[in-house]
Amino acid sequence: MIITVTLNAAIDKTLEVPNFRLGRRHRSVEQRTMAGGKGVNVARAVKRLGQPVIATGFAGGPAGTRIVEQLTDESILNDFVRIREESRTNTAVLDPTSGEQTEINEPGPEVTEREVELFSDKLLYLAQGAQIVVFAGSLPRGIEPDLYASLVRELRKLGVTTVVDSDGDPMRHAVRAEPSVVSPNVLEAEELVGHEFNDDEDRTIAVRELVELGAQEAIMTVADGCFAHVIEDGGPSLYRVRVELREPRAAVGSGDAFLAGYVSARYTGSPPAECLRFGVACGAESTQHLGAGVIEPRDVERIIEEITVEPIEIPAEVS
Repeated sequence: MIITVTLNAAIDKTLEVPNFRLGRRHRSVEQRTMAGGKGVNVARAVKRLGQPVIATGFAGGPAGTRIVEQLTDESILNDFVRIREESRTNTAVLDPTSGEQTEINEPGPEVTEREVELFSDKLLYLAQGAQIVVFAGSLPRGIEPDLYASLVRELRKLGVTTVVDSDGDPMRHAVRAEPSVVSPNVLEAEELVGHEFNDDEDRTIAVRELVELGAQEAIMTVADGCFAHVIEDGGPSLYRVRVELREPRAAVGSGDAFLAGYVSARYTGSPPAECLRFGVACGAESTQHLGAGVIEPRDVERIIEEITVEPIEIPAEVS
């Protein structure tokens, strides 16, 4: 079983608005409203890939009820802790004429200490039947930034593979807790290591630095694929995975689809290079759909043939 954790779950509304301009009145030509938050998006894609998954986290108020109902309608198993304050709503405006995308994300509810304790107990109970737990997204208000880190440590005692995709202080604490995998994008990785990347050499060194910070493996997603430092045959391997960029319909959630593909392949026992290949294919395919975590498995299989996986030399130890 794969568990996805979304502590700041949301109702995600995506609007297609041609020629979008600030300060103007517009009419959308298409819209889609879905249960969201990074972990929920990952769960949706994992479900579409045919792997067993449970989505958990916090859900509050009418929006929280809607999140749970929508996941149930999609036949996604879920077990959320109900909280007093209402879950957030996020809005993305996509301009199909320019390809630009504007996102407005609410901060989310304030969560009490007791609600956090209930969730921690629930997760550790669910994890007894899980192989992989994915922590994805931001933390709502009221939660200490080291929560992911403390849960990673507890799950490691159970022998569960832990994957973290977050940013800021929650990610910084989580990396030091030695999770199995961290998967930031470029901006998140730059924040973690403390400097900007100018070229592919910098990006190559960066995934090594993420491992030096504590993660067992590190994957940094980029527009056309990823850089990854993984454990293979008992030792480290470094890969650059590329896919030819295609004209996107919407890029919202492509990183979540990548992570879902990677985790699904890892769950089935695929070698690291093939897990990365499959993840990149899922991320690329997801850009053809309106709505995060939406992928078409048959099209993923076609994209796989276009992807190159290049082993590269392990850089020197970061001093």
